[in-house]
Amino acid sequence: MDGVKYKRVLLKVSGEILAGDRGFGIDASVLDVLSDEILEVYRLGVEMALVVGGGNILRGTQSDTLGIDRVTGDYMGMLATVLNALALQSILEKKSAQTRVMSAIEVERVAEPYIRRRAIRHLEKGRIVIFAGGTGNPFFSTDSAAALRASEINADVILKGTKVDGVYTDDPNRNPKAKKIARLSYTDFLVRDLKVLDASAVDIARQSGIPIIVFNLTQPGELKKVVLGQSVGTIIHG
Repeated sequence: MDGVKYKRVLLKVSGEILAGDRGFGIDASVLDVLSDEILEVYRLGVEMALVVGGGNILRGTQSDTLGIDRVTGDYMGMLATVLNALALQSILEKKSAQTRVMSAIEVERVAEPYIRRRAIRHLEKGRIVIFAGGTGNPFFSTDSAAALRASEINADVILKGTKVDGVYTDDPNRNPKAKKIARLSYTDFLVRDLKVLDASAVDIARQSGIPIIVFNLTQPGELKKVVLGQSVGTIIHG
């Protein structure tokens, strides 16, 4: 643990990252590289918890275009996160990591139910815990689930893995004049209505006093740099 700044981390992995350049489904090469990045940090002795999204398969907010009501669409999105969690678990265990998938919705044949004290015990025993099923409730994003789980397990930091290297004044993919912001308070983030994270997730983190670091998870080595406390991405804190 020498040089490690954060002992227990909650990493949010979006479904879009798992899709890679394909934009849909799970890209095997992305899964392989991502698992190596996670294991590099895990082998430093860091307690690793993950929250996975499902946007590579289905977002609840897409339900209108499919003619499906929002609540049903959200539950379908929760099931998509279970698929991603199982894929991530499988590749991590092939590389000799101990893992547990815990789901907020009941899928007992493939995952444990989420129980806070059990999740903490798994982390203490050196297992990577993958949280699936969001919060278990419609109308809440997996960003909110990440902030909620981080608060419940007393994580030291929430790591929001994205495809950009931090929070910008505007979407850098559309606006070349957008400027990166190195540090933000929770209040500043909410007042400026920045879209990298859901406002509800930031508010949960604010109440728990857990910093959020937004960084580029697709950049090799960035996850390790963050955990070691190097200046990477954007930090949102009190």
